Amino acid sequence: MRGGDKGEGGVIVHPYRGYGSHTEAFIMGRVFRQPGRLMKWEKGGTARDLVDVTRRLVRHGVRDARVDIRLGATHATVTTDRDGYFHAHIDITHTLPAEATWHSVKLQVVSEDDAISTETEIYIPPASTDLIVISDIDDTVMYTGVANKLKMLYRLFMEKADQRTAFPGVAALYRALYGGAEGNRKRPMLYVSRGPWSIYEVLEMFFNMNRIPVGPILFLREWGMTLKRPWPRKAEDHKSDVICNMLSLYDTLPFILIGDSGQRDPEVYTEIVKMHPDRVRAIYIRKVDDDPERDAAIEALANEVRHAGCELILARDSVSIAEHALAKGYISEEGCEAVREDTHRQQQQ
Repeated sequence: MRGGDKGEGGVIVHPYRGYGSHTEAFIMGRVFRQPGRLMKWEKGGTARDLVDVTRRLVRHGVRDARVDIRLGATHATVTTDRDGYFHAHIDITHTLPAEATWHSVKLQVVSEDDAISTETEIYIPPASTDLIVISDIDDTVMYTGVANKLKMLYRLFMEKADQRTAFPGVAALYRALYGGAEGNRKRPMLYVSRGPWSIYEVLEMFFNMNRIPVGPILFLREWGMTLKRPWPRKAEDHKSDVICNMLSLYDTLPFILIGDSGQRDPEVYTEIVKMHPDRVRAIYIRKVDDDPERDAAIEALANEVRHAGCELILARDSVSIAEHALAKGYISEEGCEAVREDTHRQQQQ
């Protein structure tokens, strides 16, 4: 059973969902020494929330901890880095059940006196997979306000899952992409954010509450924040690296990339298309500003990727994306209609 974050302190191993193929698997997680509550609060509220946020940000990773990993008959041991994170790349040495997409993995910290064991899952796409979707999260799936850094930080860390707002129609859109034209494809839905791993649980809750297909992976990053180093490390290539790694792992499958116009998603995705021509079928960019110059710049990028067999669509809402996806055969008519209905209903609220 996974060690819980109850605020009582102690060593905890926290694995994230893994992914892979029938020949290799990737499993990520962290071993950390959780501080007890910085202060005791009899009641909830903003003060207690702030204390718990601070605890999550300043968790003390256990460096050089040895983690034993078992996936069926396959076994490996990895060592954590300076921040307590482990990134295991395992060659699968036995045959996995062909019909299963989720596979259980057991983990144990063997270098600590009070040995900890836990379990997680890895996702392996079924043989019927025809397409992989990779989406940004911030200002693409939910409102974050990355253009305003203070608002972004507040929303990242202080807003609970039920206080976060998904864009109208986005849940229905992602369910339609998950199901495909036949409605039952169960495509891999991969999500990338520059946010820190410390908000992983909140994002999971947000996706579940909004019925957005969660799987399998949330790719976040380590900010490296401590009381001595209160600002996150830079990670300019985080999103590009994640996507290129996925293109390499699933090298026989085409991709759809989804982002927003507020940051550099169009530019990052365009460079990926140039590096991997004929691998990306479509780029959907959610328009989150009213800047004619930005629109013109994105249109110029659309002309660039068109030569590599890709279409870049700048869309004002989820319906625009769904209608293009329907025309291209990526989703079903029923899925597109659900996006229209959900968008209209949410816009009226």
